[in-house]
Amino acid sequence: MDLKQRPSRLTAAWPWISTLARLGLAAVFLIAGGLKVTDLAASARAVNAYDLMSYDTAKVIGAVQPFLEIALGLLLLIGIATRLSAAIAAVVLVIFIAGIVSAWARGLQIDCGCFSKGGELTGGRTAQYGLDILRDVGFLALAGILLWKPRTKFSLDGLLLGER
Repeated sequence: MDLKQRPSRLTAAWPWISTLARLGLAAVFLIAGGLKVTDLAASARAVNAYDLMSYDTAKVIGAVQPFLEIALGLLLLIGIATRLSAAIAAVVLVIFIAGIVSAWARGLQIDCGCFSKGGELTGGRTAQYGLDILRDVGFLALAGILLWKPRTKFSLDGLLLGER
């Protein structure tokens, strides 16, 4: 294989890699938000379980969070403002990771509430914070790909910019 071919193949692959990252991250946020949006009280309890703010503040954040996640998911799905959407997703993921690290450091036994109703764990169950953090770091890597290479296939950004 000629060395000149390798960069061109990688260059040609990046839009596809970024497309997979965009659609994967879109799915994450759409699923997470969709699971919470039908029970905003449970979402508020999940936020409150982190014990980082007043209950009234947790209620507001718990009510807004599912809609933010769904909005991010939709923006990523259609591929509009991809770099900005990925940046917001990255900030949200860093906040989620920080919250999980904080709960772990303080010895709380809670479900992170990322893909569930969250809250305190009962029945002898223990938190899986290491796995939760590792998963979210993986999602953060997807956002990082989009921050670095935001041009993707089948995106509204591409259509508006006249890209093929």
